[in-house]
Amino acid sequence: MNDLEIRPATPEDIPAIVAMLADDPLGAQRESPDDLAPYRAAFDRLASDPHQRLVVADRGGQVVGTLQLTVIPGLSRRGASRSIIEGVRVEKTERGSGLGTILIEWAIAESERLGCQLVQLTSDATRIDAHRFYERLGFEASHVGFKKPL
Repeated sequence: MNDLEIRPATPEDIPAIVAMLADDPLGAQRESPDDLAPYRAAFDRLASDPHQRLVVADRGGQVVGTLQLTVIPGLSRRGASRSIIEGVRVEKTERGSGLGTILIEWAIAESERLGCQLVQLTSDATRIDAHRFYERLGFEASHVGFKKPL
């Protein structure tokens, strides 16, 4: 993986990121790769927020993975900051190569570098393979999550 670079995403990366977000049964229902306008607006919001890190894994100029890391300052846990890993995706041709592990390890190291005391993530209840992957990397299924569409 010597030819791999994890770097901040750029506006030029948006089509590749959105394609990866849409490339599974859940993403296919909620993403719209044919209309990038809302993604460009979201990218601008992310880029202007110092608590956000949207990164891509770049192999020889091709985007092959992505994730978003959000740092949340807090009062609980004696004023601890925590990070949340979201939108982890690996290009279909790279799955099983270890790239997902590299991305998560990068997110953990970046969280530590930023002074976070906890890193967390959520995974859709139907993504059983992803759950095993995260558990193998030391994450524990410790909470029950809830969400409400607005």
